[in-house]
Amino acid sequence: MRLRPDQLDKHLSSSLLPVYLISGDEPLLAQEAADSLRTAARAQNYLEREVLDADTGFNWGQLRGASQSMSLFSDKKILDLRINGKAGKEGSQAICEYCDTASDDTLLLITCGRLDRASLRTKWIKAVESRGALIQIWPIDRQQLPRWLQQRAQKLGLNMDRAALDVLADRVEGNLLAAAQELEKLHVLAGNKPVNADAVNSLVASSARYDVFKLIDCLLQGQTTAALRMIHSLHGEGAEGIPLMGAISRELRNLYQCAQLIDSGNGIDRVLDNAGVWDKRKPLYKQALARLPSARLASLLSFAQEIDLCQKGQRAGDAWQLIDHLACQLAGSPLGIQG
Repeated sequence: MRLRPDQLDKHLSSSLLPVYLISGDEPLLAQEAADSLRTAARAQNYLEREVLDADTGFNWGQLRGASQSMSLFSDKKILDLRINGKAGKEGSQAICEYCDTASDDTLLLITCGRLDRASLRTKWIKAVESRGALIQIWPIDRQQLPRWLQQRAQKLGLNMDRAALDVLADRVEGNLLAAAQELEKLHVLAGNKPVNADAVNSLVASSARYDVFKLIDCLLQGQTTAALRMIHSLHGEGAEGIPLMGAISRELRNLYQCAQLIDSGNGIDRVLDNAGVWDKRKPLYKQALARLPSARLASLLSFAQEIDLCQKGQRAGDAWQLIDHLACQLAGSPLGIQG
């Protein structure tokens, strides 16, 4: 079965399943989901815990051995399997075997990074879903962030108005761990007093952490101002321009190929499926493709190649300034120059 994170608390109030998989690249939310599971398991007498770190070269026979070994301190135990990377063929086989023979005396908790669509179709994921539950953790985007902050603030007994929540969201966007820490600090400093935007401005340091993937999503959505803010933040943090442009260029190529297929009479949903675009990102692609015809995308690809030459010293110019211009054009802003 599959569980949404917001369904987890209710699920944990009943009998536990033998296997759980928590997948996602938002560390705070994944950690809190895992903590909730471990707490519920201890309440149901899973008192012993064994941690297995599945790094490169991990001996998957350890999973088999751990599942068969007797608990020293209780009748029940938790196997905490942390997959760093991919399970691979050996790991997949070991997890499938475990699911085939899983008992009620052992709870297997698997945590891993975000699973792509191909991974979700693998045998070991299907085996986990058949005997247990898959919980996918999705990042909190900027639009959802104020509501998430408000819910968390209310649990702390912290009274924040909408303006304060918006200011805090701007300060901690992309870093939920920092967001949680800042809320705790505000709770200590403000207590039960109402917190307004001025209080947040004076008490909260800027903790925004922008990455390339969030930047690309902003570009696809046409959010020029947010995209430029991210680019300037990345530049200020010393990020390398060449990998950044590589990611943007890959997205442009994907968009251009999709646009060409659509021009040839193919339906957009089928084109996006064949291109391997995740369901969650399809609305972003549709927005970009509605805004950017194939001829425009071809022009932007040429502009990206010019920026690449500039970064490699084969053309004069300020590469970061050119990236700003490309971002404006990709996001559909009239501020961009013609490539």
